Amino acid sequence: MTEHYRAIVVGGGIVGTSIAYWLSRLGWHDIALLERRELTSGSTWHAAGNTTFFGHYPEITKLFVNSVSTYLDAEAESGQPVSFHAAGSLRLATNKAELASYHRLEPVYEKLGVPYKVVTPGEIADIHPLLVTDGLLGAAHTPTDGHVDPTGATTALAKAAAARGAKIERWCPVTQLSPSASGWTLTAGERTLQADHVVLATSFWAREMVQGLGLNLPLYPLQHQEVVTEAVPELAALGFEVPTVRDPYAPSNTRQEGQGYLCGVYESRPEFWAIDGIPPDFTEELLPSDLSRLEEHLLRVMERLPSFGSSGIKAVNNGPICYTPDGLPLLGPVNSHPGLWLAAGFAIGIGTGGGSGEYLAKWMVEGAPETELPAVYPSRFGKGMSRDRCLELIRQTYVKGYNLPDANAS
Repeated sequence: MTEHYRAIVVGGGIVGTSIAYWLSRLGWHDIALLERRELTSGSTWHAAGNTTFFGHYPEITKLFVNSVSTYLDAEAESGQPVSFHAAGSLRLATNKAELASYHRLEPVYEKLGVPYKVVTPGEIADIHPLLVTDGLLGAAHTPTDGHVDPTGATTALAKAAAARGAKIERWCPVTQLSPSASGWTLTAGERTLQADHVVLATSFWAREMVQGLGLNLPLYPLQHQEVVTEAVPELAALGFEVPTVRDPYAPSNTRQEGQGYLCGVYESRPEFWAIDGIPPDFTEELLPSDLSRLEEHLLRVMERLPSFGSSGIKAVNNGPICYTPDGLPLLGPVNSHPGLWLAAGFAIGIGTGGGSGEYLAKWMVEGAPETELPAVYPSRFGKGMSRDRCLELIRQTYVKGYNLPDANAS
């Protein structure tokens, strides 16, 4: 017997559950979310959980802000904690161009109603007493952002969506996807499902899932390493949680994790993973770490944050994350295939997942996007981009880290 749904979301990470939550919240109750394993099994489970409010473009910044509000709404509805830490963030200015760009954003944040201030080196020292401010010209301070627990946020979204009527199915891998007279046909094991709309929120699996449809998605997995330190006595002595520091000089982002630090580094020579296809037996796995690739960056982190080097390293996590050539997601309809929607290529899935779910769901329900955001539309890339060209652009985007201009700040 064929099951029919108004919409099926494929993928149970932070993005997929956010879309399911928002579709159900907007009144589409006849929907299903299908996850191949457990929720968060893709990139979400090993994400840092950062939720910045900083961005050079108002439309992208709005996705950041709406992500946090979405997670908090789901927490309130479901009773599942998302563990939001509103410790704030500092985006450091190491040259005059960066400082000027931060000042230009002041009216943008005023219009958005988001607390934002360009602070002086002296003010930085008050906000984060462990930072060395030598050579800094200032920083952009967003005091009300921070980080969440990715698993908690994903679970809250799934529970809230289910409470509104959405069907959440784990251990339900989709093995085939094809257009039909009434929309789309999906095969999951021995089951056949029909849907008017299908949303692929499958991260680095999305590329392979649509190749049979003649689509060439410009996204590939890239290795991203994070260093977690042992407890840092200087942090414990402060008695409060310090803000996340995003430093274009490293480039890196470093936040407090318990009584230690968690530091994500944008390597100078990043390495790809599984560009010829995701291993069929790949599950919730980390990749082999290589601390030597991070050495030059970590030395710069310690220049700015000496306490980072005062304790040992507890773990180096190396997980695959999905990138597009410009670092922004593929979010919107596939124009050549009516009823097929993409929500993939999220290099900053936690930071933008909640807001992106809201944006796409409103587009689906209302028939048009709430605001035009061509920077994320799948149609922005031509069909003929070669793999070599795609990989080179992804590499360049990743290496830039926090250089200007930067629409994809994490």
